[in-house]
Amino acid sequence: MIGRVLRAQSGQYWVDVGDRTVHCTLRGRLKKERRAVTDLAVIGDRVHVELVDEAGDEGVIDAVEERRNRFARRQPGGRGKYKEQVVVANLDWLFVVMACSKPPFNPRLLDRFLVIAELDAIPAAIVANKIDEGEDDRFASYEAIGYPVLRTSARDGTGIEALRAQIGDGVAAFVGPSGVGKSSLLNRLEPGLGAAVGAISETLDKGRHTTRVAELHPLAGGGWVADTPGLRELAAFALPAAELAGCFPEMRPFLGACRFPDCTHDREPDCAVRDAVAAGAISAARYDSYLRIRADEAR
Repeated sequence: MIGRVLRAQSGQYWVDVGDRTVHCTLRGRLKKERRAVTDLAVIGDRVHVELVDEAGDEGVIDAVEERRNRFARRQPGGRGKYKEQVVVANLDWLFVVMACSKPPFNPRLLDRFLVIAELDAIPAAIVANKIDEGEDDRFASYEAIGYPVLRTSARDGTGIEALRAQIGDGVAAFVGPSGVGKSSLLNRLEPGLGAAVGAISETLDKGRHTTRVAELHPLAGGGWVADTPGLRELAAFALPAAELAGCFPEMRPFLGACRFPDCTHDREPDCAVRDAVAAGAISAARYDSYLRIRADEAR
């Protein structure tokens, strides 16, 4: 049977197969592969399971299907290379939650979240929360370049049905700065879900490390929400500078049209991207985010 990995810890896997959750280990030949690949099976993976007990509660994973996408934790690996560890696979949505009031809108952080989603080929949408407290005009420019914007209020329930419909029976993850209302939105989607997924604790805020297990939380009526410490730390991860421009959708039509094939779109002459900014085809604010992110990665 085919199922979805809900939890992975120390070589043990809990797989949803539709009518129940099966506790699994890896088939022997996969264990050999796992020695070299630590992320052979992660939450969100679609796997083939063979039951090994009469009750149908225990099984072995025979195969892992090819991933549609993956969210990977990245660290510099030297000489421009990056080490990756896959945290969650097959995300249907990465919801970047920003507030219409407090905390103040941070376009640079929003752009960084969107860049990472593009890098990992994860569909991204912006959740403009606290719509009852402020204007949302600042998100119109993102809609213009193709990002869905869901306007919500965790306080009065505005937009929650649309958000739930967007998730459907897929796998979603919520990210965003502290204080924007992620946990409140999750509680609106399903009572108690925000407490289960949680925000970064006061202990973590003080710089201490807490070991947590990545898992998928099922939603009533179908769908899952991914909970991983890696997703909460998303904006701090390294980004390959060479792939950065391609992670801005509005820049893609102009890439390859510069005079120099290795153009960084910063100060080089005859740069098609800079010309597009001057012509208004690319917003100056988004271009500034590109430059700032590139500068950050060069440090």
